[in-house]
Amino acid sequence: MTINQLSIFIENRSGTLVKVLEILKQAKIQIVASTIADTADYGIYRLICSEPSRAYEELKKAGVAVALSDVFALELDNHPGCAAEVVKIISDAGIGITYMYTFLLNGKGILIFRTDSTDDARNVITRNNLPFIAESNLVELV
Repeated sequence: MTINQLSIFIENRSGTLVKVLEILKQAKIQIVASTIADTADYGIYRLICSEPSRAYEELKKAGVAVALSDVFALELDNHPGCAAEVVKIISDAGIGITYMYTFLLNGKGILIFRTDSTDDARNVITRNNLPFIAESNLVELV
């Protein structure tokens, strides 16, 4: 029910993001979604890709600081308020969202989020029949 996400730690200076993207390009790994959060000294480049385990190994081999973590991916109808409805269900269950990002893919909204309460989130998703995306299906949507 969860998918793998890479969190890549990069310095806030010219060329560091290009290095990461070139490694993935050379490995022929497809990026599905990504986001960057930054501080004054470094950024955290989070991404969902076609082969997260292989991407992790390729980046590690190149000396890039990277972590692999589990996140949830939910498929939403593409209408105003749909993300709010889903986040409310999760929040009403007492589950905090550490971070999230969304994007549109083939006419559907995709909501990616991480929580420190993975088992509780899994139960809420199941109990409320929220449409999660399995990792094997995510790349097929691209």
